Amino acid sequence: MKIRRVVMAIAVVSTLGLSACGSADSGSSSDTSVAQLTLVPAGNVLDVRTAAEFAEGHVQGARNLDIQNGDFEKALESLDKNATYNVYCRSGNRSAAAVEMMRNAGFTKVVDLGASEEAAQALSLPIVTD
Repeated sequence: MKIRRVVMAIAVVSTLGLSACGSADSGSSSDTSVAQLTLVPAGNVLDVRTAAEFAEGHVQGARNLDIQNGDFEKALESLDKNATYNVYCRSGNRSAAAVEMMRNAGFTKVVDLGASEEAAQALSLPIVTD
């Protein structure tokens, strides 16, 4: 497991290095992908699953904003639209919807990390329970 994390970290760093060298366009595209990730504070990781799912296990430092409880758009008002956010859920469906809602609300640096396991690997953070 430890070797796998090291290999994943090397792959992410290599991908970041190659994407930085391979692109002359430094425009402000809102279509941010995992390959374009930079290290961001854990406080900018959003888990958009239900509170019960979040309690079962979530990426360390993630904030729970349930996209299905009706308060998601209101909760977005308290977030900094200029910050980078990494969003995940159980399978990637809700995170994709959340990212679209965030972009429609004016957020420009939003990354859809898909499922919780993929998010943990991409961010090199463990999945924890409270």
